[in-house]
Amino acid sequence: MKTRPSPATIALAGLLALPACAGAPVTGSAEDHHGLEPGWATDAVFYLAFVRSFADSTTGPLAGDGIGDFRGMIERLDYLNDGDPTTDTDLGVTALWLLPIAESPSYHGYDATDYTATEPDYGTMDDFRELLDTCHARGIRVVFDLVLNHCSSDHPWFLDSIDPDSDKRDWFVWRDERPEQRGPWGQPVWHTLNDRDIRPPEPLPPEAQDDSYYGVFWSGMPDLNYDTPKVTEAMHEAARFWLEDVGVDGFRLDAIKYLIERGDQLENTQDTIDWFKDFSAHVQSVKPGAWMVGEVWDSPEQIERYIGGDSPALDSCFDFPFAYAVMEGLRDTDTPRLRRDLERSFRLNGHRASTFLSNHDMDRSMPFMGNSVPRARAAAALLLTNPGTPFLYYGEELGMIGTGPHPRIRTPMQWTGDRDTVGFTTGTPWEAPQPNARTASVETQTDDPDSLLSWYRTLIRLRAQHPALRRGDFTLVTPENHPSTVVAYTRSIENGQRLLVIVNAGPRGVTDFRVDAAALGLDPEREHTDLITGQPVSRVLPNHPDKWRPVPTIRPYATHIIELD
Repeated sequence: MKTRPSPATIALAGLLALPACAGAPVTGSAEDHHGLEPGWATDAVFYLAFVRSFADSTTGPLAGDGIGDFRGMIERLDYLNDGDPTTDTDLGVTALWLLPIAESPSYHGYDATDYTATEPDYGTMDDFRELLDTCHARGIRVVFDLVLNHCSSDHPWFLDSIDPDSDKRDWFVWRDERPEQRGPWGQPVWHTLNDRDIRPPEPLPPEAQDDSYYGVFWSGMPDLNYDTPKVTEAMHEAARFWLEDVGVDGFRLDAIKYLIERGDQLENTQDTIDWFKDFSAHVQSVKPGAWMVGEVWDSPEQIERYIGGDSPALDSCFDFPFAYAVMEGLRDTDTPRLRRDLERSFRLNGHRASTFLSNHDMDRSMPFMGNSVPRARAAAALLLTNPGTPFLYYGEELGMIGTGPHPRIRTPMQWTGDRDTVGFTTGTPWEAPQPNARTASVETQTDDPDSLLSWYRTLIRLRAQHPALRRGDFTLVTPENHPSTVVAYTRSIENGQRLLVIVNAGPRGVTDFRVDAAALGLDPEREHTDLITGQPVSRVLPNHPDKWRPVPTIRPYATHIIELD
């Protein structure tokens, strides 16, 4: 479909070096974050926030309009991280992923009309800079969605390209006739101006009226043509602007596997991977330590092509197989599949993967798992005790629900139990809130030690306090009394801490969970501690020094994290 010269072969020299582990979030002035230590994201817990749905400001020109904005986020930052590591009333996250914030005609922002301007609904560039500085002062790093694959059909670049004689014509892929080709999921990918009722700035000659253009997602999102060097130059400049002039800490890269097509191969081409190697080198030259995570909704083997080897194209990719393994494994009590997929994910992608349960493109994890709070607690434990960089979708820590069309899985954050506004705005929310705000809100859960929110706070702090949970090796532990609904694994750092994580993935209590004491290298005389309860746990079974039953009864969906060394 497209032809291009061989891409530059500049690549990152291996993964970013891993720094010494840090415990609590670092605080300081915004200037402290202009240069980033390599590998910082391995120690981070990210929070995925949709600015439109997080918090409407209470003062200023956008207050009360029913749309979340930058100033609303500033007002609510104490909930995410108050900057004081000695408190435990905040969530404790140390990084933010913001859905697109560039100017766009759509509510979601994935079709930019200006790559270096903020969405007016969210505020000015000065407002965003203030949000960024406030986050940095609390030890919160910020990345946002940079949409490279396509732009809006309203973007001046595309409108200029409609003229066959325009110098922007080859910034997009045009054909004289509409090809018969279909997309990766059978969708139409070739569109005409009539599909979107697009009116070019100047009248077109009759022979150009029926020209078609390529857009893998829909007619309103024409794909950019990276066989044209000037397109790459423009995106390099956009990245430089946000990193250097504004000060963000990296990017989440949307739909990257569709960037460059070759004939009938419309995804995961080698040219796409090579382009990202070059792009990553550019980003590191602008801001060493900046971090990028890509959306590759695919198998672990395909994900590994982007982040594996000595010269990875990106720092990380989202581990979609991990998300489905956890949610489906808990929903279906499919423990063998859960064990197998966790081991496979670590074997292929290890600490380079970014793990999550659900996101803005999926049904929320709570309804996916049958609206079961115990399952949600087990899922949170698996997310925050496994390798990789974990991401929380806003409201997931409360048990927010949402299925179906995308606006219904991106509803306003539930701050209070008020069903009309959920404490999100003093006006009318841009999208109607979900009906479970009376139980799944910050107001109802923040002071409840047994709430889902409190459970997330506990797990995030344990991850911050124990390097083995962030950077340790992962080894499955097979129960001796197979089959069992228990998923167990060790997280260990060489010559350092070693933890045993035990999660009951089933609806019944387990009383006969035993492991091989010798295989774990346990001292039968030593007492071990459960980090969740702070209590000592059982030693090896009397008269059976080769057997160890760490917990007499593992309650349904319960979690134990036991310090071995």
